[in-house]
Amino acid sequence: MLSLTTGLAPLVLAGLLGWTGAVKAFSKGTARTAPKTALARLLRSSDRATTVLRATGGVELALAGGLLAVPATPAPGAATALLGAGFLGYLGYGRLKAPESSCGCSADENVPVTWRSFARAGLVLAGGVAAALADASWWSVLGDRPAAGPVFLAVSALVLFALSADLDRWWLLPLRRTRLRVFGHPLLGGASGEQVPVAATVELLENSLAWQAAAPVVRSALLDHWEEEGWRILLYSGVYGSGGDARSVQVVFALDATAGRDTPGDPMVRVSYVDADSGQALAAEELQTVPRRSALPMAG
Repeated sequence: MLSLTTGLAPLVLAGLLGWTGAVKAFSKGTARTAPKTALARLLRSSDRATTVLRATGGVELALAGGLLAVPATPAPGAATALLGAGFLGYLGYGRLKAPESSCGCSADENVPVTWRSFARAGLVLAGGVAAALADASWWSVLGDRPAAGPVFLAVSALVLFALSADLDRWWLLPLRRTRLRVFGHPLLGGASGEQVPVAATVELLENSLAWQAAAPVVRSALLDHWEEEGWRILLYSGVYGSGGDARSVQVVFALDATAGRDTPGDPMVRVSYVDADSGQALAAEELQTVPRRSALPMAG
C-alpha cells in the first residue's frame, strides 16, 4: 500500500495542481475574486493579490508538469510539500485575520476559509512528502497494479472533489435539493402535530402582523425559547417608551409549536411586554400604542 501511495501521489497532485494552477493563471475570475481573498488584506492591494494569485498558478502548473514528467525524483515532491506548508500558513493567517474572506484557492471559490481548505492543503503537504519518497514512476505503478491503481486514483479524486468548496454546485447542492424533495423542507409545518424547528417559528413570527406591531420595541435577537402546553415561547429584550419614560422590557411572543409556512391561515401570535426590573406584565391599555422609532436621516 505504501508503494502504491508514493507511486501514484505525483499523478494525483499533478491533477489537482494542474487544475487549480490553470484556473488561477488564466481565468478571468481571478481578478474578480482577488479582492475578496485574505491575500488582498495581507498585501493591502487587490491588484497585487491578483498578481500573486496568477504567479502562484504558474508555480502550480510548473510543479504539475514536474510531477508528471519526473515523478521518481524527489525535487518536484519536495517543492510541492513546501507549497502545501505555505498554503497552511496562509490559511491560518486568513482564518485568524480575515475569517470572512475566501482563500483564493481557485478563481471560482468565494466561500470563507473552512476546515476543508485546511484539509486540502494538508493533503498537498502530505502528498508532496509521499511523492518525494517515490522510487518508481506512476506509469510503472499503474502497470504493476492494474486493479488497485485505478481504485486508488478514483478514491483520491473523490476526496479532493469533496474538499473543494467551489465544486459544491456539482454535487453538494444537488444532494441537498434531493434531500429536501425526499424528506421535505425543515421549515414547513410538522405532520401529525410534530413540532417544527425553532428557526421555522422565528420565520413565521417575523412575517406576522404581530411582529410588525411590536418591532419598534424589540431591541435584540432571539434570547431564549421554550415550549409550554403546545405553545413555543420566544423571548426578546426591548425598550418601551421614550425619553425619561423609557423602560427596559422583555418582549414575549407565543406561537403554535407545530405551525410552519404551510399551515393554512394567519398564525396565532400572543404578545406580552414584561417589565425587566419588576417582572410585571404591562397593562393591556399600555399595549395599544406602540412607540415609533425615529427614521434615520437620508443622505443628500
